[in-house]
Amino acid sequence: QLQFVESGGGLVQPGGSLRLACAASGNTLNYYHIGWFRQAPGKEREAVSCISTSGTTYYRNSVKGRFTISIDNAKNTAYLQMNSLQPEDTAVYYCGRGYRSENMRASGFGSWGPGAQVTVPQ
Repeated sequence: QLQFVESGGGLVQPGGSLRLACAASGNTLNYYHIGWFRQAPGKEREAVSCISTSGTTYYRNSVKGRFTISIDNAKNTAYLQMNSLQPEDTAVYYCGRGYRSENMRASGFGSWGPGAQVTVPQ
Protein backbone atom coordinates (compact mmCIF):
# COMPACT_ATOMS: atom_id res chain seq x y z
CA GLN A 1 0.00 0.00 0.00
CA LEU A 2 1.18 3.47 -0.82
CA GLN A 3 2.30 5.35 2.29
CA PHE A 4 3.24 8.97 2.74
CA VAL A 5 5.39 10.97 5.13
CA GLU A 6 5.29 14.75 4.97
CA SER A 7 8.23 16.95 5.88
CA GLY A 8 9.43 20.50 5.50
CA GLY A 9 6.95 22.29 7.72
CA GLY A 10 7.82 24.97 10.19
CA LEU A 11 7.20 28.52 11.29
CA VAL A 12 7.66 31.27 8.75
CA GLN A 13 6.86 34.97 8.80
CA PRO A 14 4.21 36.37 6.48
CA GLY A 15 5.57 36.64 2.98
CA GLY A 16 8.03 33.82 3.52
CA SER A 17 8.34 30.48 1.79
CA LEU A 18 8.43 26.81 2.62
CA ARG A 19 8.68 23.68 0.55
CA LEU A 20 6.84 20.63 1.78
CA ALA A 21 7.86 17.17 0.68
CA CYS A 22 5.69 14.08 0.60
CA ALA A 23 7.86 11.00 0.45
CA ALA A 24 6.01 7.95 -0.83
CA SER A 25 6.80 4.31 -0.24
CA GLY A 26 5.18 1.00 -1.03
CA ASN A 27 4.27 1.91 -4.58
CA THR A 28 4.92 4.38 -7.34
CA LEU A 29 3.45 7.71 -6.39
CA ASN A 30 2.69 8.66 -9.95
CA TYR A 31 0.22 5.79 -10.30
CA TYR A 32 -2.27 7.91 -8.40
CA HIS A 33 -3.83 11.29 -8.24
CA ILE A 34 -1.94 13.04 -5.47
CA GLY A 35 -3.28 15.80 -3.31
CA TRP A 36 -2.02 18.26 -0.75
CA PHE A 37 -4.65 19.12 1.83
CA ARG A 38 -4.59 21.16 4.97
CA GLN A 39 -6.57 21.27 8.16
CA ALA A 40 -6.67 23.98 10.77
CA PRO A 41 -8.00 23.28 14.27
CA GLY A 42 -11.76 23.01 14.28
CA LYS A 43 -12.00 23.23 10.51
CA GLU A 44 -12.63 20.78 7.73
CA ARG A 45 -9.77 19.35 5.76
CA GLU A 46 -9.53 21.33 2.55
CA ALA A 47 -7.75 20.78 -0.72
CA VAL A 48 -4.74 22.93 -1.45
CA SER A 49 -3.46 21.40 -4.66
CA CYS A 50 -3.80 18.16 -6.58
CA ILE A 51 -2.01 16.62 -9.51
CA SER A 52 -3.47 13.96 -11.75
CA THR A 53 -1.75 10.95 -13.23
CA SER A 54 -1.50 12.88 -16.48
CA GLY A 55 0.23 15.76 -14.75
CA THR A 56 -2.68 18.18 -14.71
CA THR A 57 -2.49 20.43 -11.66
CA TYR A 58 -5.24 22.03 -9.65
CA TYR A 59 -5.14 24.72 -6.98
CA ARG A 60 -7.65 26.26 -4.67
CA ASN A 61 -8.20 29.88 -5.55
CA SER A 62 -6.55 31.28 -2.46
CA VAL A 63 -3.17 29.73 -3.30
CA LYS A 64 -3.11 30.21 -7.06
CA GLY A 65 0.04 32.02 -8.06
CA ARG A 66 1.64 31.32 -4.69
CA PHE A 67 1.85 27.52 -4.41
CA THR A 68 3.19 24.97 -6.87
CA ILE A 69 2.70 21.21 -6.76
CA SER A 70 5.20 18.90 -8.42
CA ILE A 71 6.38 15.31 -8.46
CA ASP A 72 9.91 14.00 -8.70
CA ASN A 73 9.44 10.50 -10.05
CA ALA A 74 13.06 9.53 -9.43
CA LYS A 75 12.61 10.28 -5.73
CA ASN A 76 9.01 9.08 -5.59
CA THR A 77 8.23 12.33 -3.81
CA ALA A 78 5.64 15.04 -4.24
CA TYR A 79 6.36 18.63 -3.31
CA LEU A 80 4.41 21.71 -2.48
CA GLN A 81 6.34 24.93 -2.90
CA MET A 82 4.62 27.62 -0.87
CA ASN A 83 5.50 31.25 -1.44
CA SER A 84 4.07 34.47 -0.05
CA LEU A 85 2.73 32.62 2.96
CA GLN A 86 -0.01 34.28 4.96
CA PRO A 87 -1.53 33.60 8.38
CA GLU A 88 -4.53 31.94 6.79
CA ASP A 89 -2.17 29.28 5.44
CA THR A 90 -1.52 28.07 8.99
CA ALA A 91 -2.58 24.44 9.22
CA VAL A 92 -1.38 20.88 9.29
CA TYR A 93 -0.64 19.89 5.73
CA TYR A 94 -1.26 16.35 4.54
CA CYS A 95 -0.69 14.48 1.34
CA GLY A 96 -2.91 11.69 0.17
CA ARG A 97 -3.87 9.64 -2.85
CA GLY A 98 -7.08 9.61 -4.79
CA TYR A 99 -9.54 6.82 -4.10
CA ARG A 100 -12.64 8.17 -5.76
CA SER A 101 -13.36 10.11 -8.89
CA GLU A 102 -13.37 13.36 -6.97
CA ASN A 103 -10.86 16.09 -7.40
CA MET A 104 -9.95 18.75 -4.88
CA ARG A 105 -12.20 17.19 -2.25
CA ALA A 106 -10.96 15.48 0.88
CA SER A 107 -13.73 12.91 0.59
CA GLY A 108 -12.05 11.56 -2.54
CA PHE A 109 -8.64 11.04 -1.01
CA GLY A 110 -7.07 8.91 1.66
CA SER A 111 -3.92 7.15 2.84
CA TRP A 112 -2.98 10.39 4.55
CA GLY A 113 0.46 10.88 5.94
CA PRO A 114 0.96 12.05 9.52
CA GLY A 115 1.02 15.68 8.44
CA ALA A 116 3.39 18.61 8.64
CA GLN A 117 2.65 21.73 10.66
CA VAL A 118 2.91 25.06 8.88
CA THR A 119 2.60 28.14 11.05
CA VAL A 120 2.47 31.69 9.76
CA PRO A 121 1.90 34.13 12.62
CA GLN A 122 -0.20 37.25 12.39
